[in-house]
Amino acid sequence: MENNRDDLVVIMAGYADKMDRFFSANPGFRSRIAHHIEFPDYSDGELLEISELMLEPQNYLLDEEARKAMANYVDLRRKQPHFANARSIRNASDRARLRQANRLLTEAKGPLNATKLSTITASDILASRVFGGGLDVDRAMQKDTKT
Repeated sequence: MENNRDDLVVIMAGYADKMDRFFSANPGFRSRIAHHIEFPDYSDGELLEISELMLEPQNYLLDEEARKAMANYVDLRRKQPHFANARSIRNASDRARLRQANRLLTEAKGPLNATKLSTITASDILASRVFGGGLDVDRAMQKDTKT
């Protein structure tokens, strides 16, 4: 790297605690990296907005109750292990779309209009395991850290 420093850019990204652990593996490594930039986590409101912005180009929208459920989802998910900011919200939105499609498939009694096909409802959000405490492995991990 040193011989090509004018021609080389290396970007390392990760959460602060993980990056600290990474840099502590080799004490001289941190000083070789010229710029360290920390970005704050998104707020709950920003994450809710991000979910809507991710759904919009795909012609999906959250109805009012789904919007409230997503806000509750964000609050609960943030407190669980492995929360990854916007990535967690993207995954939640993707799963809500899949649940919506399955719901429409099982409930439909005839043709569906564009509004039904494009609307995510609260039930599509509330079916997430986040509302049941997360994955079994996550619940076990949370229990272990409390004892």
